[in-house]
Order: sequence, then structure tokens, then C-alpha cells
Amino acid sequence: MTPPFISYSTFHRLGLTARNLNLLLKTTDDFELHIIDSNSQDGTWDYIQSLKDSRIKSRTRLPVNSGPIYAVNYNLARRQPDQYFIALESDVFLYFPDWISRIMKVFEAFPEVGLLGLARAFPYPSYYSEVIPQERNGVSYLQLKNTSLDFIPGHCQCLRPELLNLIGYWCEENGYGDTELSQRIIKYTPFKAGYAIDTPINMVQTISCECCEGRKWCSLKKRDYTCFDLRDSKHKNESFVSTYEWKYLKYFEELSQGKRTVYCASIHDPKSYKDHFYHMDWALENFNFYVNNAN
Repeated sequence: MTPPFISYSTFHRLGLTARNLNLLLKTTDDFELHIIDSNSQDGTWDYIQSLKDSRIKSRTRLPVNSGPIYAVNYNLARRQPDQYFIALESDVFLYFPDWISRIMKVFEAFPEVGLLGLARAFPYPSYYSEVIPQERNGVSYLQLKNTSLDFIPGHCQCLRPELLNLIGYWCEENGYGDTELSQRIIKYTPFKAGYAIDTPINMVQTISCECCEGRKWCSLKKRDYTCFDLRDSKHKNESFVSTYEWKYLKYFEELSQGKRTVYCASIHDPKSYKDHFYHMDWALENFNFYVNNAN
């Protein structure tokens, strides 16, 4: 079987990227790593170019930041039909070098599971989505209970190839990311979604310049303005959501009324939008929101 495809997204925050990507490359499992950078301006790209590991199959620097959905779908369009796909953001610190094997055990034990995430805290936080513990042949996971609020956060989403062949891509038409993806899966496909529970992660959001593993590549010269300040000034997901909520609601209305299938097309895959329903104007407007506000 083809090794899992890891799509590793970066957007500024060189300090976290270097810390967490250095650790990712100590993973003992096999994988194909595809790093995509949404036009970071803090030295992140220079750091990425310095990496040497045969499992790194592509390094892409987008000319502008067109948003997280544009980036993840850019990589997803490269996936082989039999590949598991892992969307990983740069703020995830993976404690165990065999974290992929741990996740795969859940997929093997539960063929009905299509989407797995990793919770950022243990034990499972009470403020997360409601879950139902599942156990089979000594393997366990936490299944989403299937309410209108359930979702697997986008920092780490692992998807089964059979599910991806059914649903296509993250929805570029509404741009809601983890929320729309989870709801689309648990309400409109036969697959389940949940959390692997023996693969803890750390998601510290800032580190000091003194502890930064990427200092030699940093292009920011002012000590009172860090890569985290830069990222926060360009992070526009919340304002995007408040501006385009109507697209999310309209999309699921179309889906529930049978006006479209569960498959979502992508601008990166011309055949997909020729063969499937696709609001090209919605998608382009979403990308341009980030181009105009997050660069």
C-alpha cells in the first residue's frame, strides 16, 4: 500500500513550524510529506528548503495566501486513489514517533471510520463535541455522537481513501473547513468520525525567540515583533466565517434538498468541477477574501 500522504500547512510562525516539523521528521513510520507554505514572510520558506529527508516529496510556496482550504486542496489533488490523507497544521507537536501506526490501527479495527482527529488534551475535554467510546479487538476510539455541533478540529484530520473518493475535497464553495467537512461526513456518508485516544499531542501556540529552533532562518529583525505577531495580524479565519456564513447555510440547504451530491470539487482539479456541481464564483470570492485581507 502507498504510504500515507501528509499535507503539512505553514503560515508564518517559524518558531512553531521548526519545532514541530523537526519532531515530525523523527517519526518512525513511513509517509510521504508534502509541505505547503502560504507565502510566509518570516523565514519559514528558507527553513523548509534546508530540510533533508527522503520522505519529503514536495515543497510548495504559494505566491499569495489564498486561505487554508485553497492550500489543503492543492495538496489533496496530488493524492493517489489508495492513499490515506493526513492534513496537519504547523502547531501540532506529536509526542510519539509511531503516531501514524497508532492511527492506522483504529482504521483497521473500524472499517466504518472515515475521519480521525487527535485531541489537544487528555483526558478528553468536556467542552469538545459529544463522543461515544468504541472498542473492538483491544482497539479504542471516541466516536462523534452526530449532533449539529460535532466536528473534528482542522489541526489534524486523517481521512480514509474510500471516504475521500466519495466526498472529493474540502468545500471551497463555503470555505468552512473542519466544520463543514465533519458535518458532511457524519450526516451524508455511511462513514463515522472520531478521535484516536492513545496519540496525545501538544499545541503550545507561542515559544520564545531564545528557544526557537528556526532562529538562523528568521527574517524578522525587531525583537518586539515576532513571527507569532505577524501570523496573528494576517490570520483572518474568524472574519471570513462571519462574512460568509450564508454560504455555509446555503451549501447544506442544497445538500439536504438533493440539489447536489456529497462530493465537493476543487479549483485544483478541473475534471472534478466539470463533472460535479460547483459554485465557481463562491470559491473564487472566498480565495480573494484571503488574498485581499491576509497577505
